[in-house]
Amino acid sequence: MSKGRIQPRSVSRLAAVQALYQMEVSGVGVDAVVREFAEHRFDRDVGGPGEGDQLAAADETFFAELAKGVVANQAAIDQAIVRRLASGWRLERLDATARAVLRAGAFELLHRLDVPTEVVIDEYVEIAKSFFEGPEAGFINGALDAIARDSRV
Repeated sequence: MSKGRIQPRSVSRLAAVQALYQMEVSGVGVDAVVREFAEHRFDRDVGGPGEGDQLAAADETFFAELAKGVVANQAAIDQAIVRRLASGWRLERLDATARAVLRAGAFELLHRLDVPTEVVIDEYVEIAKSFFEGPEAGFINGALDAIARDSRV
């Protein structure tokens, strides 16, 4: 994510991706992870010393809605993603971080119609760029764009 003061919803999206990843790799439930973020992760620097990026500005309600919404709607979200994977690819074949980014983005595209499509795609592509240096951000861009075409008129 870019340097400087990060917008509250951007912070929430990044935190939601991290939470989804954590839930997948550790098996911890969504309520426990949401509580952990609220108690221990928000109000912390996300950059190095002196870089000034803060999680303090997180929209914690939006974060909880994203994390809980993905979990509650995961079967439909995963179906929307799988429809846009290359023939023969399974969701489990993707990196766990990429799955978390796609799930959070797909949730917003499917269930947060108040958020413009371009905002959703741009935000999650930027998040992908913060985790990956290769072609993953382009893949996520294409997949989310296709999911948006499938789900939004």
